[in-house]
Amino acid sequence: MTHMSEPETLLSVRDLKVHFPTDDGIVKATDGLSFELSRGSTLGIVGESGSGKSVSSSAILGLHRGTNALVSGEILLEDTDLLQLTDEEMRWRRGRDVAMIFQDPLSSMHPYYTVGDQIAEAYLVHNDVSKKAARARTIEMLDRVGIPQPDSRVDAYPHQFSGGMRQRAMIAMSLINDPSLLIADEPTTALDVTVQAQILDLLQDLQREFNSAIMIITHDLGVVAEMADDVLVMYAGRAVEYGPCKEILTHPEMPYTWGLLSSVPDLEGDTDARLVPIPGNPPSLLNPPSGCAFHPRCPHRAKVPGDLCTTQLPELTPASSGGEHVKRCHLPDPAAVFQAEVLPEIAPDLVADAAAATSKTAETTPGESR
Repeated sequence: MTHMSEPETLLSVRDLKVHFPTDDGIVKATDGLSFELSRGSTLGIVGESGSGKSVSSSAILGLHRGTNALVSGEILLEDTDLLQLTDEEMRWRRGRDVAMIFQDPLSSMHPYYTVGDQIAEAYLVHNDVSKKAARARTIEMLDRVGIPQPDSRVDAYPHQFSGGMRQRAMIAMSLINDPSLLIADEPTTALDVTVQAQILDLLQDLQREFNSAIMIITHDLGVVAEMADDVLVMYAGRAVEYGPCKEILTHPEMPYTWGLLSSVPDLEGDTDARLVPIPGNPPSLLNPPSGCAFHPRCPHRAKVPGDLCTTQLPELTPASSGGEHVKRCHLPDPAAVFQAEVLPEIAPDLVADAAAATSKTAETTPGESR
């Protein structure tokens, strides 16, 4: 995949494949994934469960080492290929240069140790300091992420924290070593709406302070719209659309992305707008469909001439809007289909406004002033 080279490209993933051998065959959890992320920017990765989002992030952290996973490609962090590092070198990088906020903060923290001890351990592993200094740093980070009375809460156990506080503690643990790359895997799962907004605001504040790059994995397109600079849409282990966030959300050109947008309610939109779920189920990664993996669920495959959808995997090609926006689809003119068929269903108010503006323009002669 081709993407713009920022002046400070931090992470470059090239042709990443993560395959799992099983008794029934090879599960291709991630199959040829490529993207880039620059320092200080945010990449949102979206897709249904089983699309390869978390598997890809685990590969970046080296969490597949010691398993039967077959990992290939390149994961370049500041020009160092993480896949070529020894286990000891990767352990040194993990937590110091690359950190992760896991999906469930309760199960990610050990119930028998205090929150402070667990956060301090992440600092002691990578820094030659005393336990007193590590404790002071831990209290500082708990305060920074908004934990009230951090000097006393540092000795509390995970079960004594609410869900939002546990998530804040996990963020403190992830950022205690000032990593250049932070991976957030569904950081707002199981949190109420108010706490979700607080966590997202906190991540953005900390990103500005530490100039970290953030990879946020989510099902929530609202989170993507709020935080992401670029968006990577994944399906069946591959990227199916990739580009600037605004372009992806306003001019999507892959039917799977249309499906994701169609199934999300807009609280400020037209009350007549329909929620259109994606038909069928995600494909098996053990025996994926031939051709375009989305074709069994795609309502627009009849618009593609011949049997391309069922026999030939589409390449990532530039979208009609140009720039860095690319999509994987055989449709001859996806932009026209989106405007004529998809947009009227998910945002009829936008279509009506555009039609009214066009009509008004047509009625105005060139010599008249509006």
